[in-house]
Amino acid sequence: MPDAPHLTSSSRRRRPRNGVRAVVAVGVVLAVAAGGSYAAGFGPFARGDDGPDPAAMKQARAFLADWAAGRLPSAAGRTTEPGKAQEVLQSFTAGLDIEKPKLTAADDDVKEGEDGTLGIPFTARMPVTGLGTWTYESELPLREQDGGGWKVDWRLSLVHPRLSETEKFRLEREESAPPKVTDREGVSLVGAEYPSLSPLLGRLAGDAGGGGPRGAVELVDRASGETVRTEASFGKKPDPATADRPVRTTLDAGWQAAAEQALGEADGKNASLVALRVDNGEVLALANSPSSGFNRAASGTYAPGSTWKIVTSSALLLKDAVAPDDVVDCPKYLTVGKEFHNVETSEHPGATFRKDFTESCNTAFISLRGKLDDGELGKVARTYFGVGQEWHVGIPTYDGSVPAPKDETEKAASMIGQGRVQANPLIMASVTATAVSGEFHQPSVTAGNEDGTRTEPLPDEVVSQLRGLMRATVTDGTARVLADLPGEIGAKTGTAEVSDDQDNNGWLVAHRGNVAVAVVVEEGVTGGGSAGPIVHSLLSAVPEDPA
Repeated sequence: MPDAPHLTSSSRRRRPRNGVRAVVAVGVVLAVAAGGSYAAGFGPFARGDDGPDPAAMKQARAFLADWAAGRLPSAAGRTTEPGKAQEVLQSFTAGLDIEKPKLTAADDDVKEGEDGTLGIPFTARMPVTGLGTWTYESELPLREQDGGGWKVDWRLSLVHPRLSETEKFRLEREESAPPKVTDREGVSLVGAEYPSLSPLLGRLAGDAGGGGPRGAVELVDRASGETVRTEASFGKKPDPATADRPVRTTLDAGWQAAAEQALGEADGKNASLVALRVDNGEVLALANSPSSGFNRAASGTYAPGSTWKIVTSSALLLKDAVAPDDVVDCPKYLTVGKEFHNVETSEHPGATFRKDFTESCNTAFISLRGKLDDGELGKVARTYFGVGQEWHVGIPTYDGSVPAPKDETEKAASMIGQGRVQANPLIMASVTATAVSGEFHQPSVTAGNEDGTRTEPLPDEVVSQLRGLMRATVTDGTARVLADLPGEIGAKTGTAEVSDDQDNNGWLVAHRGNVAVAVVVEEGVTGGGSAGPIVHSLLSAVPEDPA
């Protein structure tokens, strides 16, 4: 191979520990965000104008666009030394494992050099595969040609200011095994046995123990191979004191296995489940179907539908706006800007509020909207249930939103968990736990998380009323699918509209003993029919109370 200034051997370098891989490189594919237009004139800059020759800028943008797209022969053809340019760009890009980098040209700061070139500064953001992004500043030189037109004046330093005939870059990688992740009792959790946890295990291990890929881009001497300086470092170095210590979670292997199995009842639909302890918010199980990819259970954004009536009921009961035995009529339809109806257009003339709750009567709840101020539902959700505050669970989460309604129609929708009310199974399991205990506990998957939430306890009388309403929903209402299970189970079903061309999402939340559960099934049509069998399967497979 020709004696190119951008290639070297790393054989003289001591091999690093833990399988470090040394990689040699000198060029990178960059993407450019260029813009701005300038007045035409003679020479690099028009007389009386600060802008560069538009023809020069056009060539610069074309070069950078080709470079970014991997059209290296075309990019090199726009330089003064096409052969060298193509060789350097190719070896640098491949050697440093650069993928889809970006370059932002600061073309408002173009300067004319003493050698007659135009210098266009740029910021290079270069993602190194599997490690992170290496960011630096450089400059693209343009030179006017004797026959007219402009070309990139090729030099190694345009790729990076420190790339030269005597120094180059080398990528070193180091793979280290992340610490093991266990459940609350020390049982090892692996993705093969608990597929819903696969996307989370690496994150849990990496955050706690610093495991996972690490590496560095180093500037090295071409002759000796010795490192001159480290340009960029990636990854977190493990703490020697904790490197071999397993990461213990709040999860329970038995509950997690049962949750994974229960989601088989979703019949191939997207679904997710969360089970957590009522007394402290510790998550016992978190499962998704499909198990790979997006964590719907904790990061999903769904309208919670009628499961939200737990919060709405709390707001009404807190201010004595209604009592369980009060008559609140449940007609088939109610128009508030638009027509609202009940599932299957059911009606319950002369129903009590208890009946409205157990049969999930939308029109009855909407008729009580005047009992609450416009922002009151959101205030209750935040103050007593922690919804909308910032949670620190140990994994990424979406923590809910209950904005003040823009009009009466949206207020009506928010009373039944529609409109702009947003939640997910983690939030609704927590809502259920708070409702039946009276106290919010920030959910957690790992120990020691910061808790910046501020909430107030629900009054005992309200808690007692909510427990009664949820129990009646199992014995006499829409959650009868759970009635044959042991234990004093309380629940609430939910059906949430998505769009005119999609079936409704099905919800069910429940509590038994010291555990609260929430399930959503996308396009499940009804909560009792789709989420009900999943909760039934879970509670059939686990003890009535966790240890």
